[in-house]
Amino acid sequence: MSVSLNTGASMPIIGLGTHKVVGLSVIRSAIFAAFEAGYRLIDTASVYGNEADIGSFLPELMKTYSLERKDLFITSKLGPKNHGSGKCRSACLNSLKALGLDYLDLYLIHWPGASGMQPEDARHEALRLESWRDMEKLYDDGILKAIGVSNYTEKHLESLLRGCRIEPSVLQVEYHPQLVQKSLLEFCRRHGIHLQAYSSLGSSSSENRLLTNEVVSRIAKECKRSESQVLLRWSIQQGIGVIPKSVNPQHIKENIAVFDFDLTSEQMATISDLHSGHHYCWNPEHVA
Repeated sequence: MSVSLNTGASMPIIGLGTHKVVGLSVIRSAIFAAFEAGYRLIDTASVYGNEADIGSFLPELMKTYSLERKDLFITSKLGPKNHGSGKCRSACLNSLKALGLDYLDLYLIHWPGASGMQPEDARHEALRLESWRDMEKLYDDGILKAIGVSNYTEKHLESLLRGCRIEPSVLQVEYHPQLVQKSLLEFCRRHGIHLQAYSSLGSSSSENRLLTNEVVSRIAKECKRSESQVLLRWSIQQGIGVIPKSVNPQHIKENIAVFDFDLTSEQMATISDLHSGHHYCWNPEHVA
Protein backbone atom coordinates (compact mmCIF):
# COMPACT_ATOMS: atom_id res chain seq x y z
CA MET A 1 0.00 0.00 0.00
CA SER A 2 1.30 3.42 -0.96
CA VAL A 3 0.38 7.07 -0.56
CA SER A 4 0.61 9.79 -3.19
CA LEU A 5 2.83 12.71 -2.25
CA ASN A 6 2.15 16.27 -3.39
CA THR A 7 4.88 15.78 -6.03
CA GLY A 8 2.84 13.00 -7.61
CA ALA A 9 5.35 10.39 -6.44
CA SER A 10 4.19 7.21 -4.76
CA MET A 11 5.58 6.37 -1.32
CA PRO A 12 5.06 3.09 0.58
CA ILE A 13 2.97 3.67 3.70
CA ILE A 14 5.23 1.33 5.68
CA GLY A 15 9.00 1.16 5.69
CA LEU A 16 11.93 -0.15 7.67
CA GLY A 17 13.31 2.24 10.28
CA THR A 18 17.06 1.96 10.92
CA HIS A 19 17.72 4.24 13.90
CA LYS A 20 20.35 2.52 16.08
CA VAL A 21 20.64 -0.32 13.56
CA VAL A 22 24.41 -0.62 13.14
CA GLY A 23 26.97 -3.24 12.14
CA LEU A 24 27.29 -4.85 8.73
CA SER A 25 25.83 -8.23 9.66
CA VAL A 26 22.93 -6.71 11.60
CA ILE A 27 22.07 -4.29 8.80
CA ARG A 28 22.28 -6.95 6.10
CA SER A 29 20.05 -9.32 8.06
CA ALA A 30 17.46 -6.61 8.72
CA ILE A 31 17.16 -5.21 5.20
CA PHE A 32 17.12 -8.62 3.52
CA ALA A 33 14.45 -9.82 5.95
CA ALA A 34 12.48 -6.66 5.20
CA PHE A 35 12.62 -7.03 1.42
CA GLU A 36 11.79 -10.73 1.67
CA ALA A 37 8.66 -9.68 3.59
CA GLY A 38 7.70 -7.04 1.02
CA TYR A 39 9.16 -3.79 2.31
CA ARG A 40 10.48 -1.39 -0.29
CA LEU A 41 11.17 1.72 1.84
CA ILE A 42 14.32 2.15 3.94
CA ASP A 43 14.54 5.12 6.29
CA THR A 44 18.01 6.28 7.35
CA ALA A 45 19.79 9.52 8.31
CA SER A 46 23.29 10.92 8.39
CA VAL A 47 23.28 10.93 12.20
CA TYR A 48 22.46 7.20 12.29
CA GLY A 49 25.94 6.46 10.99
CA ASN A 50 24.72 3.57 8.83
CA GLU A 51 24.23 5.07 5.36
CA ALA A 52 27.42 3.56 3.94
CA ASP A 53 26.65 0.11 5.33
CA ILE A 54 23.11 0.21 3.96
CA GLY A 55 24.40 1.43 0.61
CA SER A 56 26.93 -1.38 0.41
CA PHE A 57 24.08 -3.94 0.33
CA LEU A 58 21.70 -2.20 -2.09
CA PRO A 59 23.19 -3.68 -5.31
CA GLU A 60 23.02 -7.21 -3.86
CA LEU A 61 19.51 -6.53 -2.57
CA MET A 62 18.25 -5.41 -5.96
CA LYS A 63 19.88 -8.35 -7.72
CA THR A 64 18.47 -10.87 -5.23
CA TYR A 65 14.89 -9.61 -5.57
CA SER A 66 15.09 -8.63 -9.26
CA LEU A 67 14.48 -4.97 -8.49
CA GLU A 68 15.48 -1.76 -10.22
CA ARG A 69 16.38 1.48 -8.49
CA LYS A 70 12.88 2.82 -9.17
CA ASP A 71 11.45 -0.03 -7.07
CA LEU A 72 13.20 1.24 -3.93
CA PHE A 73 12.23 4.22 -1.80
CA ILE A 74 15.21 5.57 0.15
CA THR A 75 14.89 8.34 2.72
CA SER A 76 17.74 10.14 4.45
CA LYS A 77 17.98 13.26 6.57
CA LEU A 78 20.03 16.39 7.13
CA GLY A 79 21.84 16.38 10.46
CA PRO A 80 21.50 19.41 12.78
CA LYS A 81 25.21 20.23 12.43
CA ASN A 82 24.75 20.79 8.70
CA HIS A 83 22.07 23.48 8.70
CA GLY A 84 22.70 26.47 6.48
CA SER A 85 23.37 27.52 2.91
CA GLY A 86 25.93 25.31 1.18
CA LYS A 87 26.36 23.07 4.21
CA CYS A 88 23.01 21.40 3.55
CA ARG A 89 23.85 20.73 -0.09
CA SER A 90 27.22 19.23 0.82
CA ALA A 91 25.66 17.04 3.50
CA CYS A 92 23.03 15.75 1.09
CA LEU A 93 25.64 14.91 -1.55
CA ASN A 94 27.70 13.14 1.11
CA SER A 95 24.66 11.02 2.04
CA LEU A 96 24.16 10.12 -1.61
CA LYS A 97 27.80 9.13 -1.93
CA ALA A 98 27.64 7.00 1.22
CA LEU A 99 24.51 5.24 -0.02
CA GLY A 100 25.96 4.82 -3.52
CA LEU A 101 22.94 6.46 -5.13
CA ASP A 102 22.35 9.09 -7.81
CA TYR A 103 19.20 10.42 -6.16
CA LEU A 104 17.15 10.15 -2.97
CA ASP A 105 13.42 9.52 -3.02
CA LEU A 106 12.99 11.71 0.05
CA TYR A 107 15.29 14.01 2.01
CA LEU A 108 14.21 15.51 5.31
CA ILE A 109 15.48 18.21 7.63
CA HIS A 110 15.96 16.01 10.70
CA TRP A 111 15.55 18.66 13.42
CA PRO A 112 14.35 22.29 13.39
CA GLY A 113 17.36 23.51 15.36
CA ALA A 114 21.03 23.80 14.49
CA SER A 115 23.77 22.20 16.59
CA GLY A 116 25.74 24.37 19.00
CA MET A 117 22.99 26.92 19.59
CA GLN A 118 20.52 27.40 22.42
CA PRO A 119 16.99 26.22 21.59
CA GLU A 120 15.55 29.73 21.93
CA ASP A 121 18.11 31.27 19.53
CA ALA A 122 16.20 33.19 16.86
CA ARG A 123 18.80 32.25 14.21
CA HIS A 124 17.33 28.73 13.94
CA GLU A 125 14.52 30.00 11.71
CA ALA A 126 16.88 31.60 9.18
CA LEU A 127 19.19 28.57 9.12
CA ARG A 128 16.24 26.23 8.53
CA LEU A 129 15.15 28.31 5.58
CA GLU A 130 18.68 28.39 4.15
CA SER A 131 18.76 24.59 4.34
CA TRP A 132 15.36 24.39 2.67
CA ARG A 133 16.50 26.57 -0.21
CA ASP A 134 19.45 24.24 -0.78
CA MET A 135 16.99 21.35 -0.83
CA GLU A 136 14.71 23.14 -3.29
CA LYS A 137 17.64 23.50 -5.69
CA LEU A 138 18.54 19.81 -5.28
CA TYR A 139 14.90 18.97 -6.02
CA ASP A 140 15.05 21.16 -9.15
CA ASP A 141 18.16 19.25 -10.24
CA GLY A 142 16.41 15.88 -9.82
CA ILE A 143 18.80 14.81 -7.08
CA LEU A 144 15.95 14.79 -4.56
CA LYS A 145 12.59 13.45 -5.72
CA ALA A 146 10.75 14.82 -2.69
CA ILE A 147 11.70 17.03 0.25
CA GLY A 148 10.28 17.33 3.72
CA VAL A 149 10.93 17.88 7.40
CA SER A 150 11.07 15.94 10.64
CA ASN A 151 10.22 16.99 14.20
CA TYR A 152 8.57 20.23 13.08
CA THR A 153 5.71 21.74 15.05
CA GLU A 154 2.86 23.73 13.49
CA LYS A 155 4.83 26.88 14.28
CA HIS A 156 7.86 25.58 12.38
CA LEU A 157 5.69 24.47 9.45
CA GLU A 158 3.91 27.81 9.25
CA SER A 159 7.26 29.58 9.09
CA LEU A 160 8.46 27.25 6.33
CA LEU A 161 5.28 27.65 4.28
CA ARG A 162 5.64 31.44 4.43
CA GLY A 163 9.17 31.33 3.05
CA CYS A 164 9.35 28.31 0.74
CA ARG A 165 9.07 28.02 -3.01
CA ILE A 166 8.42 24.26 -2.93
CA GLU A 167 6.12 23.02 -0.18
CA PRO A 168 7.18 20.04 1.96
CA SER A 169 5.89 16.63 0.91
CA VAL A 170 6.33 14.84 4.24
CA LEU A 171 6.44 15.57 7.95
CA GLN A 172 8.04 12.77 9.96
CA VAL A 173 7.21 13.10 13.64
CA GLU A 174 6.66 11.11 16.81
CA TYR A 175 3.04 9.94 16.70
CA HIS A 176 1.42 7.08 18.58
CA PRO A 177 -1.60 6.49 20.83
CA GLN A 178 0.09 8.17 23.81
CA LEU A 179 1.02 11.18 21.65
CA VAL A 180 -1.94 11.83 19.36
CA GLN A 181 -0.96 15.08 17.67
CA LYS A 182 -4.41 15.64 16.19
CA SER A 183 -4.01 19.35 15.44
CA LEU A 184 -0.68 18.70 13.68
CA LEU A 185 -2.22 15.90 11.61
CA GLU A 186 -5.11 18.13 10.58
CA PHE A 187 -2.67 20.92 9.66
CA CYS A 188 -0.76 18.51 7.42
CA ARG A 189 -3.93 17.32 5.75
CA ARG A 190 -5.02 20.89 5.01
CA HIS A 191 -1.67 21.64 3.38
CA GLY A 192 -1.20 18.39 1.45
CA ILE A 193 1.68 17.18 3.63
CA HIS A 194 1.89 13.45 4.33
CA LEU A 195 2.43 12.69 8.02
CA GLN A 196 4.77 9.78 8.66
CA ALA A 197 5.08 8.51 12.22
CA TYR A 198 8.13 7.31 14.08
CA SER A 199 8.06 5.54 17.46
CA SER A 200 4.71 4.00 16.44
CA LEU A 201 5.40 1.17 18.89
CA GLY A 202 6.70 3.42 21.65
CA SER A 203 10.26 2.81 22.75
CA SER A 204 12.53 -0.22 22.73
CA SER A 205 13.53 0.61 26.30
CA SER A 206 11.97 -0.66 29.51
CA GLU A 207 9.89 2.53 29.82
CA ASN A 208 7.70 1.45 26.89
CA ARG A 209 4.12 1.55 28.11
CA LEU A 210 2.49 0.96 24.75
CA LEU A 211 3.26 -2.66 23.88
CA THR A 212 2.30 -3.71 27.43
CA ASN A 213 -0.79 -1.52 27.67
CA GLU A 214 -3.88 -3.46 28.80
CA VAL A 215 -6.15 -1.76 26.27
CA VAL A 216 -3.81 -2.53 23.36
CA SER A 217 -3.41 -6.12 24.54
CA ARG A 218 -7.17 -6.59 24.84
CA ILE A 219 -7.79 -5.29 21.32
CA ALA A 220 -4.93 -7.42 19.99
CA LYS A 221 -6.66 -10.50 21.42
CA GLU A 222 -9.99 -9.43 19.90
CA CYS A 223 -8.30 -9.11 16.49
CA LYS A 224 -6.13 -12.21 16.95
CA ARG A 225 -3.11 -10.03 16.19
CA SER A 226 -0.01 -8.88 18.04
CA GLU A 227 0.13 -5.60 19.94
CA SER A 228 2.61 -4.28 17.37
CA GLN A 229 0.24 -5.04 14.51
CA VAL A 230 -2.64 -3.29 16.27
CA LEU A 231 -0.55 -0.17 16.92
CA LEU A 232 0.69 -0.02 13.33
CA ARG A 233 -2.81 -0.64 11.96
CA TRP A 234 -4.12 2.24 14.11
CA SER A 235 -1.77 4.62 12.28
CA ILE A 236 -2.18 3.17 8.80
CA GLN A 237 -5.96 3.22 9.07
CA GLN A 238 -5.67 7.01 9.53
CA GLY A 239 -3.49 7.31 6.44
CA ILE A 240 -0.38 7.88 8.56
CA GLY A 241 2.86 6.33 7.33
CA VAL A 242 4.95 4.17 9.67
CA ILE A 243 8.61 3.12 9.79
CA PRO A 244 8.87 0.48 12.55
CA LYS A 245 12.40 -0.49 13.49
CA SER A 246 13.43 -4.07 14.20
CA VAL A 247 16.41 -6.33 13.63
CA ASN A 248 14.37 -9.46 14.40
CA PRO A 249 13.34 -11.13 11.10
CA GLN A 250 10.11 -12.47 12.60
CA HIS A 251 9.12 -9.07 13.97
CA ILE A 252 10.00 -7.42 10.66
CA LYS A 253 7.70 -9.85 8.85
CA GLU A 254 4.95 -9.41 11.44
CA ASN A 255 5.07 -5.61 11.27
CA ILE A 256 4.15 -5.48 7.58
CA ALA A 257 1.32 -8.01 7.90
CA VAL A 258 -1.22 -5.31 8.73
CA PHE A 259 -3.23 -4.97 5.52
CA ASP A 260 -5.66 -7.88 5.91
CA PHE A 261 -7.63 -6.67 8.91
CA ASP A 262 -9.37 -3.51 10.11
CA LEU A 263 -9.94 -2.00 13.51
CA THR A 264 -13.51 -1.02 14.26
CA SER A 265 -14.33 2.64 14.82
CA GLU A 266 -14.81 1.83 18.51
CA GLN A 267 -11.40 0.16 18.72
CA MET A 268 -9.78 3.10 16.93
CA ALA A 269 -11.37 5.57 19.36
CA THR A 270 -10.44 3.48 22.39
CA ILE A 271 -6.80 3.38 21.33
CA SER A 272 -6.80 7.13 20.62
CA ASP A 273 -8.10 7.74 24.14
CA LEU A 274 -4.72 6.54 25.45
CA HIS A 275 -3.32 9.97 24.60
CA SER A 276 -1.40 11.44 27.51
CA GLY A 277 1.03 13.78 25.73
CA HIS A 278 3.92 11.40 26.46
CA HIS A 279 7.08 11.75 24.34
CA TYR A 280 9.40 8.75 24.07
CA CYS A 281 11.79 10.86 22.00
CA TRP A 282 12.66 14.52 21.62
CA ASN A 283 10.19 17.36 22.05
CA PRO A 284 10.79 20.12 19.48
CA GLU A 285 8.33 22.58 21.03
CA HIS A 286 11.15 24.55 22.67
CA VAL A 287 13.08 25.20 19.44
CA ALA A 288 12.63 28.76 18.20
